[in-house]
Amino acid sequence: MPKIRSLSLMGNQGPHFELLAKGGFEVVLKPEGKNPFVEDDLIEMLSDCEAVIAGSEPYTARVIEALPELRHIARSGVGFDAVDLAACDAHEIVVTTTPGVNHHAVAELAITMLMSLARGFPGLDRRTRVNDWRRSPLPRVMGSTLGIVGLGRIGRAVCTRAIGLGMNVLAFEPYPNREFVEQWDVELTELDDLLRQSDFVTLHSPSTPETHQLMNTESIAKMKPGSILINTARGSLIDETSLMQALQSGHLRGAGLDVFEVEPPSIDNPLLKMDNVLLSCHVGGLDQTSHHDTFTMVANTVLQLYNGGWPSECIINLKNAENWQWGSET
Repeated sequence: MPKIRSLSLMGNQGPHFELLAKGGFEVVLKPEGKNPFVEDDLIEMLSDCEAVIAGSEPYTARVIEALPELRHIARSGVGFDAVDLAACDAHEIVVTTTPGVNHHAVAELAITMLMSLARGFPGLDRRTRVNDWRRSPLPRVMGSTLGIVGLGRIGRAVCTRAIGLGMNVLAFEPYPNREFVEQWDVELTELDDLLRQSDFVTLHSPSTPETHQLMNTESIAKMKPGSILINTARGSLIDETSLMQALQSGHLRGAGLDVFEVEPPSIDNPLLKMDNVLLSCHVGGLDQTSHHDTFTMVANTVLQLYNGGWPSECIINLKNAENWQWGSET
């Protein structure tokens, strides 16, 4: 019976247990006392596994090379920046994601952060709790401009919600869905122009070498004074030191962060102590519907691969693989 270990933070419960068990897999969880973000621990945990339901732990070349039995890294999400794809290609390990199941959840969190920050949270909440009854008017959201950086599934889901709120929408996207852009009358623009014109900027780009610290001292300085920055994508998109300085100086009115450069962030991270920063713990893609659909897709992808299928819409690497086999077809 092949063994698959679930290391996703939210993978301790869900439909994948029953589906994988029916498909002939033994599903095991993270053992107590082991940290999957430590290479040696990760190697030990996966030494007898043919597959893993992965979170954001790092699958480095060293990890991959130490796991000759591993055949499949099934990422429970759409990000795969923690996986060394070249090493996986070399060892014929298939890497998959779960596209199209959590974009509405992420979009809802981005809009939640936007509306909350626009009305002065979390500072307003904190002051009220200590009987600090200061009140002041803030700009209305309706009629303001939202700049969306990355107009993929999530960016598009944010866009339609923002338009429903009466916002004007700008978008920066190198490869836009033209039909969507025309249908919703979205103005495509260069990144610098978007930053200068937007009252709110929300990030929905993948983590790549090109997008690493996309928002840094120079780019943040181009943002409209008094604007708000929201990141529900990847922590590597923002240089947190530059963001902190812009918030302290007042150049930015606020920031909403669901992701961080280091997760979880250190308790000494100054951003955790600021009244104009709204925080959450990388839960953007997590609601009950997306959780069920994500882990159903994970299980189905594992089973398809094991039984000789090739779910190409979920597979990230091995684009030119021929005669890849696993399980009963091996």
